[in-house]
Amino acid sequence: MFARLRAAFLTGLVVIAPVGLTIWLIWSVIGWIDGIVLPMVPVAYHPDRLIQTYFGLDPSAQVNVRGIGVVIFLFFTIVVGWLAKGIIGRSFIRFAESLVNRTPVVRTIYSGIKQISETIFAQTERSFETACMIEYPRKGMFALGFISIAAKGEIASRAGEERQLIGVFVPTTPNPTSGFLLFVPKDEVMELDMTVEDAAKLVISAGLVYPPSRTTPVTELLPNSVDDVLPPS
Repeated sequence: MFARLRAAFLTGLVVIAPVGLTIWLIWSVIGWIDGIVLPMVPVAYHPDRLIQTYFGLDPSAQVNVRGIGVVIFLFFTIVVGWLAKGIIGRSFIRFAESLVNRTPVVRTIYSGIKQISETIFAQTERSFETACMIEYPRKGMFALGFISIAAKGEIASRAGEERQLIGVFVPTTPNPTSGFLLFVPKDEVMELDMTVEDAAKLVISAGLVYPPSRTTPVTELLPNSVDDVLPPS
C-alpha cells in the first residue's frame, strides 16, 4: 500500500513540478519587469489606479494587475527599434555613442555590453545553433558544448592559417549561463544530432535527462554546423 502511494506521489510530482516551476518562473519574471517599468509610469496612469477610477472602486482597494509592465516594455522596445532604423534615429545614436566614447569608464562598460548584445541578438549572425562534444579538460574525457563562431582577428592569426579554430562554449551544470569559451581546432569538434534545447536539458539535469536518439542527419536538423561558422576560403 505504501509503495503504491509513494509511486503515485512521485508520478504526480513529475507532472506537477514542471508545470508549477514554469508558472512560477514566468510569474516571477513578469513581476520583476513590472517592478522596473511601472515606477517610471506616472501614478495617474498606473493600471490599478485606472481600474479604480473606471469602476468607481475605493482608492484604498488593492488591485494587482501583472503583465502591464511587460506590455509597456515590449511596446517601448519596438518603438525604439523602429526609430533606430530611421535616419534621425541612427544620427542620434551616433551622436550619443560619440559622447559615451569620450567618457573613460562608461566607454568600457558600454562597448562591452554592446558587443555582447549585438552577438546575442544579431539577426544575420547564426551562433549556438549546434551542440557538440570536445575532449575536455583532458584527453579521454568529453564535455558537451555549443558551437559559437569561427575564431577571428588576432586569435585566428596567432593560431596560423593552417589551423581553423572554432569557438565552443562549454556550459557548467546546473547553471548553463556560466561556462568556458574554448577555441578548438575544427577537426576536434564532434557535432551532435541532438538539438540545442535537448543539450541544454542534459546540462541542466546533470545528465539525468537524455534526449531521444535521432536518425535524421544533423545537416537536415540544424542549419548551422562547423563549416557554416567558418569564413569562406
